[in-house]
Amino acid sequence: MTPLSTSRPRPTRRHGRNSYDGIEEWLTKLADLPPGSAEHSRMRTQIQHLCLPLADHIARRYSGRGQHYEDLYQVASLGLVAAIDRYDAARETPFLAFAVPTVLGEVRRHFRDHGWSVRVPRRTKEIQLALAPAIETLCHRLSRMPTAIEIAIELDVDLLEATQAMLAANAYTSDSLDTSAYDSDDEYAPSVANTLGTEDSGYRITEEALTLAPLLDELPPRERLVLHLRFFGDQTQAQIAERLGVSQMQVSRIISRTLAQLRARALPRED
Repeated sequence: MTPLSTSRPRPTRRHGRNSYDGIEEWLTKLADLPPGSAEHSRMRTQIQHLCLPLADHIARRYSGRGQHYEDLYQVASLGLVAAIDRYDAARETPFLAFAVPTVLGEVRRHFRDHGWSVRVPRRTKEIQLALAPAIETLCHRLSRMPTAIEIAIELDVDLLEATQAMLAANAYTSDSLDTSAYDSDDEYAPSVANTLGTEDSGYRITEEALTLAPLLDELPPRERLVLHLRFFGDQTQAQIAERLGVSQMQVSRIISRTLAQLRARALPRED
């Protein structure tokens, strides 16, 4: 393996080659250096930059599941640093065999602890994270979408637990009520908040009925009957006039006068 350069890699190299051949040699040298020394810090930083493509690969693998790539890359990078610090060169274990599970564990914990819009039991979260790999495996094996019981058998969990995990996926993310969307290039869709919580006209009708009820009871019998026939019986002024034996003009005057009296008594006076 060629010696590591002492210059800091450019940011564009973050997603470059992912060849880690001989990295164990440098980790062994790192373990022999006194912790906290300048040489230890320099070599540790170089190894971290060399291994950053691993964090990038894992972050991209898990992006698109409700978490931003940059957040996942940061978590994966922290997991990579932890793997470098915890790696025991004396065991002669390939670094990738140790680092990948460590980084994956950090990313999955991030999803479990920060990726849910509502509170979900930890057991359900853990099963939900295993759903996608299990479904993918079963699809290849069965050449069709698996059933819930097949998924439960594959994960070695109860059918109820598997079903709860599948339903819990709906609680993973939530949309803001203020979010707007475009139905097309020319038509703008209002936010959800603008389509919910509109004033129910029934409340106003109820308030007016409660206000007018005692006032109607105080009306003379003839005026009360005329209003009842006109607005509740849906009769015309001519029909009411014929029933009462009066002219249509008299009925019109009774209605106008009575409504004006009710309005004056129901509405508060202005100073």
